[in-house]
Amino acid sequence: MEDPSGFLRSLFDTAIAVAQPALCVPPNLPSPPVGRTLVIGAGKASAAMAAAVETHWDGPLEGVVVSRYGFAQACKQIEVLEASHPIPDAAGLAAAKKILALVEDLSGDDLVLCLVSGGGSALLTLPAGDITLHDKQTVNEMLLRCGAPISEINTVRKHLSAVKGGRLGAACAPSRLHTLIMSDVPGDDPAMVSSGPTIPDSSLPSDALDVLVKYDLRVPASVRRHLTDQVPEPVRVANASHYVIASARQSLEAAAAVGSRQGLGVTILGDAIEGDSRRVGQDMARRVQAPEDRPRLYLSGGETTVKLSGSGTGGPNTEFLMGLALELNGATGIHALACDTDGIDGSGDNAGALVTPDTLRRATAAGLDPVKMLDNNDAYGFFAELGDLVITGPTHTNVNDFRAILVE
Repeated sequence: MEDPSGFLRSLFDTAIAVAQPALCVPPNLPSPPVGRTLVIGAGKASAAMAAAVETHWDGPLEGVVVSRYGFAQACKQIEVLEASHPIPDAAGLAAAKKILALVEDLSGDDLVLCLVSGGGSALLTLPAGDITLHDKQTVNEMLLRCGAPISEINTVRKHLSAVKGGRLGAACAPSRLHTLIMSDVPGDDPAMVSSGPTIPDSSLPSDALDVLVKYDLRVPASVRRHLTDQVPEPVRVANASHYVIASARQSLEAAAAVGSRQGLGVTILGDAIEGDSRRVGQDMARRVQAPEDRPRLYLSGGETTVKLSGSGTGGPNTEFLMGLALELNGATGIHALACDTDGIDGSGDNAGALVTPDTLRRATAAGLDPVKMLDNNDAYGFFAELGDLVITGPTHTNVNDFRAILVE
């Protein structure tokens, strides 16, 4: 192939395009109500979802959604707020209060359309009990640094929140509630996306405590007290429906179709792969070095995690690629891309990066030590020095990580 890296970028573009709210939202809109239509939502794609609703809704609308700073899109009837991600801030707290106030005093003739995508756990923040915003910020940072999978992180978040785990959905009664979900979690469990603000939760406070114990997290006293003293009560959400309208599987299948049209054998390794980023990279490197036939394209999605112990900058996708590159050790004919479909890998300005057969050779020529940089969690710095970062800016969608490995 004349331009393997360009081809891999085109696959990533395809994965993003098929998961755009403008395509996914309109076919899943509900019938208009007799009464009012309120739109609420949270997540990195929520502003684009709101814009799609406005374009295709026949009738009056009002509402509020909150997205990440820099991810807003212009809406005329729906107010778009911005807040911090992945650590919540005061703007997210104000947005949650505003959304909760909006759904008060509704009737059975009204419709609440809730737009949920990944990132809402941080963006829609309203601490429960006597937990403060600072307490929530502290716990979030601990959870993100310890390497826990998103299912465990969101289990804790739900039990520290006044809106997550279905509590926002319960507040919408007695209106009709219709939730559209763009999934960024392995397995596409709707109760896990943005910690399920409108989806009843089946976990217990003791499950959240178990996560804290597992990772030896020294959380604020108010947090431990709330989880210990909390009386488990089922959250009931009536007159509600929800639909997952975009997922990693859809994006992988679209990319696979492009690969097949190019005459490549295609293997989808999975759409819900989890684990330590660098170890997953090492495992995949061993897997792809003995393909059934060549050329072959390997695709995968999911969400790997990073345990932060160094002082560098990076994210799950760039750490995955460093693990892959080190294990491949310059194997000929193997190119790879790993990017987050929201355009942000970790907390950097990049979606991810690219690996080529000469990645390690070029690193040596540039005086870089990839092993030391990986141990320092400085995958961003490594790929920045090589000029191999993939930078897209906000993509206005979010269906988790996208990985493509081409074996020529």
